[in-house]
Amino acid sequence: MGKYGHLAMSTDREASELIASDLKEMRDAAKKLVDHAIKLGSFGLGTTILECVASFAAIYLLVLDRTHWRTNMLTSLLIPYIFLSLPSLLFTILRGEIGKWVAFVAVVLRLFFPRHFPDWLEMPGALILLIVVAPSLFASTIKGSWIGVLICLVIACYLLQEHIRASGGFRNSFTKAHGISNTVGLLILFVYPAWALVLDIL
Repeated sequence: MGKYGHLAMSTDREASELIASDLKEMRDAAKKLVDHAIKLGSFGLGTTILECVASFAAIYLLVLDRTHWRTNMLTSLLIPYIFLSLPSLLFTILRGEIGKWVAFVAVVLRLFFPRHFPDWLEMPGALILLIVVAPSLFASTIKGSWIGVLICLVIACYLLQEHIRASGGFRNSFTKAHGISNTVGLLILFVYPAWALVLDIL
């Protein structure tokens, strides 16, 4: 009986050690899960915030170009940049019924009432039309991939070098009265694509 009692105690001890070991592994796995979820969530939130900042910077540059601060930049390139960097929620809303109605009204105004359609509405109208009618290859596949991010980066590089050339050099782009706002807006365009490329590489 003593032999069986010793055997039962050693198996109980082994079982409790196994359970304690399993609980420790589960605790460690739960900590890793929470840590990874926080990291991925912050990366996703950071990317969304940077998409918003980049889109608003591009819209800001469009507004500046349509005011008295007109530049020699090819600002029509900002339309595909906004298309590719627009946050997903806003993009989905504009691609739905709301965007279709806005595009419909813009086309009707442009076709039948051209004198009542101001010139400054042409670029936003083109953006809405592009968002609504873009095939899903562009709207889903390229927009959310590294190809779309690379296109945004190329557009930002091209616009910045054109602005620097038109300003007469890098120093002049920061010292001229109207150059500072354009230069800062163009530098902000780099933030989202650079961040997204770093995340794709990692």
